[in-house]
Amino acid sequence: MPDDAPPPAQKQQGFATRMSHCGRAGTRVHGFVNPPVHRGSTVLYPDCAGRIGAAKRRFDQYLTYGTQGGPTHYALEDMVAEVEGGTRCLIVGTGLAAVVVPMLAYLKAGDHCLVPDSVYGPTRNLCDTLLKGWGIETTYYDPTVDEAGMRGLTRANTRVVFVESPGSHTFEVQDVPAIARAAHAAGAKVLMDNTWGIHHFQPFRHGVDVSIQALTKYVGGHSDILLGSVTVQDEEDWKAVRGAASTLGQYASPDDVWLALRGLRTMAVRLERQEANGLEVARWLEGRPEVLKVMHPALPGHPQHHLWKRDFTGACSLFGVVFQPRFSIEDVTRFIDGLCLFGIGASWGGYESLALPTTGFVTRTAGTGAFGGPMARLHIGLEEPADLIADLEQGLVRLAVVTS
Repeated sequence: MPDDAPPPAQKQQGFATRMSHCGRAGTRVHGFVNPPVHRGSTVLYPDCAGRIGAAKRRFDQYLTYGTQGGPTHYALEDMVAEVEGGTRCLIVGTGLAAVVVPMLAYLKAGDHCLVPDSVYGPTRNLCDTLLKGWGIETTYYDPTVDEAGMRGLTRANTRVVFVESPGSHTFEVQDVPAIARAAHAAGAKVLMDNTWGIHHFQPFRHGVDVSIQALTKYVGGHSDILLGSVTVQDEEDWKAVRGAASTLGQYASPDDVWLALRGLRTMAVRLERQEANGLEVARWLEGRPEVLKVMHPALPGHPQHHLWKRDFTGACSLFGVVFQPRFSIEDVTRFIDGLCLFGIGASWGGYESLALPTTGFVTRTAGTGAFGGPMARLHIGLEEPADLIADLEQGLVRLAVVTS
């Protein structure tokens, strides 16, 4: 292509291509491939009038003060907005902060919010502690609710309907478009934790107003950073979340932001490989006599597989396993302790495989807590799936022998 030829239209470019080229200067520039890390707190102005005028641009990607971000943050904002299909993106220090900021942006004393019973534990804790203390009421609902059911749950003071699809630990897929229609009919905003569905679920095509990501997971990809993002499509929503973040003093380290930029360059191939690895392991586990069911939305036996197939273009490599009821929680813990290739730790989305027992760590208050047996959560990394299966097999054989 000649140097002065226009690039192909971005809408015709594939995801991996966009992740390789978005958020950097381009291919026809003199300099390093990757943008540098910009660190700073104080921003200098040529004169007083310039500083006064900058205040009018506090919602733009414009240097005003360090807490508002700089060029490194802007590049990641642009890339995540591209991934999510939104127009504006806010980068914050953690995935939980990405939940807190929009919740506080839209809720005040006397308001009501609806949250799925399958929600991420720290989100539930936020609702049950700080929000409750500030006079904000939360109702937990069955994540499999339909549009009519959601309409019946909304109230005159319902301001936020939160969705997380699939659900944390138990992987219920929600009918987000139906829930969004009911929420919008009641005048509520739809906030979605879309971390599991990054790239594969386009939130704004399905009625979501604010999309939340734990960039710690697949964006970082190497289990060495903590970051979150809040993405919107509407300018009014941008002012709400950006204003709340500024008021709360939310900020993200530019060094972590730079690492997230680097992670995004390879996320497309990691997602593809880890999806394939995860499905291979999940299908193998489905055939094991020790397993009652595998909670993976991409498997045809999943109760909401039809919703996943309708709304998602792929799957990540995190899923749940329910063991036969003859096994105890202690049995499952011993099985996990005996694995060699699976680390035992929180988070997921990195290159390494992880396993955690989840029975006893799942809180349900809306009558959705019957799963049939003790549970574990697996994250499948970039190891060879045959090696992971061999590791799981030796653990399951030992589990069966110990409990016989």
